[in-house]
Amino acid sequence: MIKGSRQFALSLRLTKAKSKAAKSAIVGWMLLQSVLMSVPAMAQARESLSYTGLLKKIDAGEVERVEIDETQNVARVRLQGKKQSEPDIEVQLLERNPELIDRLRKNKVTFESKPTTDNSILVGLIANLLLFMLLIAGLLLILRRSSNSPGGPGQAMNFGKSRARFQMEAKTGVMFDDVAGIEEAKEELQEVVTFLKKPERFTAVGARIPKGVLLVGSPGTGKTLLAKAIAGEAGVPFFSISGSEFVEMFVGVGASRVRDLFKKAKENAPCIVFIDEIDAVGRQRGAGIGGGNDEREQTLNQLLTEMDGFEGNAGIIIIAATNRPDVLDSALLRPGRFDRQISVDLPDRKGRLKILEVHARNKKLADEVDLEKIARQTPGFSGAELANLLNEAAILTARRRKDAVTMLEIDDAIDRVSIGLSKNPLLDSNRKRMTAYHEIGHALLTTILENADPLNKVTIIPRAGGIEGFSQTIPNEETIDSGLYTRAWMLDRIKVILGGRAVEAEVYGEDAIDTGAASDIGKVTQIARQMVTIFGMSDLGSVAFESMGDEVFLGRNLMPRSEYSEELASQIDTKVREIAKFCYAEARRLVSENRPLVDRLVDVLLEQETIEGDQFRKIVEEYRQSIPTANVSS
Repeated sequence: MIKGSRQFALSLRLTKAKSKAAKSAIVGWMLLQSVLMSVPAMAQARESLSYTGLLKKIDAGEVERVEIDETQNVARVRLQGKKQSEPDIEVQLLERNPELIDRLRKNKVTFESKPTTDNSILVGLIANLLLFMLLIAGLLLILRRSSNSPGGPGQAMNFGKSRARFQMEAKTGVMFDDVAGIEEAKEELQEVVTFLKKPERFTAVGARIPKGVLLVGSPGTGKTLLAKAIAGEAGVPFFSISGSEFVEMFVGVGASRVRDLFKKAKENAPCIVFIDEIDAVGRQRGAGIGGGNDEREQTLNQLLTEMDGFEGNAGIIIIAATNRPDVLDSALLRPGRFDRQISVDLPDRKGRLKILEVHARNKKLADEVDLEKIARQTPGFSGAELANLLNEAAILTARRRKDAVTMLEIDDAIDRVSIGLSKNPLLDSNRKRMTAYHEIGHALLTTILENADPLNKVTIIPRAGGIEGFSQTIPNEETIDSGLYTRAWMLDRIKVILGGRAVEAEVYGEDAIDTGAASDIGKVTQIARQMVTIFGMSDLGSVAFESMGDEVFLGRNLMPRSEYSEELASQIDTKVREIAKFCYAEARRLVSENRPLVDRLVDVLLEQETIEGDQFRKIVEEYRQSIPTANVSS
């Protein structure tokens, strides 16, 4: 309603402005008309003489000839002795001039009546006609602009028309060869393309063409890119539209657009209809605070009917994309509407390598750049993030006036994408040394704990967002792909997170601990609580006291309710604190036992500002070999 009010106010202001312009034009044409009507009189302006003076000159015998113009009611007088080239004198006559005729006859002056053509009526008619034509043209221009403007009055009859972009053969410039890292999804979609090109291969064995394919995956994994590849490969008519373009503020518009879209698709079958972000229109019905959106639900109902209703739509394949399959209505996901749900996951190491190779085609890379190494350093990166990574590296190369992208630019780009933009290094101060101790605490526990992920590097170069330094690890590839984490890994993860605070307390004392570890404590609390309430990793038993993924806007957990008693809630809080205290005590113990190593690593970090993972592990190994085995902690 607010959007409609704003559009109405804007249209009202535009209409007032245009009306004002039209009024100005009318006034201008009226002035022009008066000027045009006065042109003949101005063009014929001559020397004037009064009526009384004319009579005197006639009596004095100075008048040679008089021409009386009854139309303009003037007399043109030629005096004696005037040359032919000189203009006659004009005299304005009265309505009736009997004495003038008498004087002319009495003095035997030649006179005649020669009425001139009166052009004023014709000029006025032409001026009025031009004004009328100008008003008509202005009105047509206003109507045309109003009809072309979004939400204008001229669009009232087009609200129900589909806004899908249509191409007989979509020339997207993207083929399956340009999509890497998601081979399983490509293989399934390749069957759809083959079905469109050679349907007899499948119909011969009784297979039917799938009605719908739903692409599900995290943002940036390549769902829209896959749709472009399908359009480029299939060579059939292609309709593309976003889910948000169906829904309008007026009831019934979305359903009408769905009907119009499928009507056009039937006329061009076989064809592909691609709906991006289908969750904008396909959310669960009857959910949300205050009830569902009737307009959106009507649109969804019409979409369900068109996809698998009483009247079939043979030859139309619906391809939709979403990163929120959990919010979609169950009726939309059943077979017969979306026969296939293709998961477009984050790429693994081999997939990231292929994606990097695709995006490196138009990049000038130095010989030292190892795409395999980059793929190992970027677990969890999506295809879009990898493309952005190489682009950021190319921008840094151009900024530094280099001829080719080197590994230095690649590493800086990885940090910039994952951590943030680097800032000027901290000046030598107590704050810088304390930051170094904090980050060494994280890095040291990462290195010496058995179940922790390997260290990539540790640095005290500040980053945007208030990050004064960071310790970066390389997550385990198998763990990320499976999403399965052991209890030992989670406990070691908590110890690593608390390592920074443990070093600060060990070196500077408990009273010198500052607020810099606030985010670390938040992460510890989250992990420990999930271990107790969701994963059953405590002596409270294998019971899930909380659930994950319940959304208020889906009608779930509208009123938060406790799934356990207050006594059990107290026990949960106690177990969470016990895990955090145990891990913090272990971190303090490991730091205390390796205090000389901590000081040595801090000195190296202050000198270099960045220590790579291999160098860090080498220093730790040299230290552990230099002391008796009994004192080595593991």
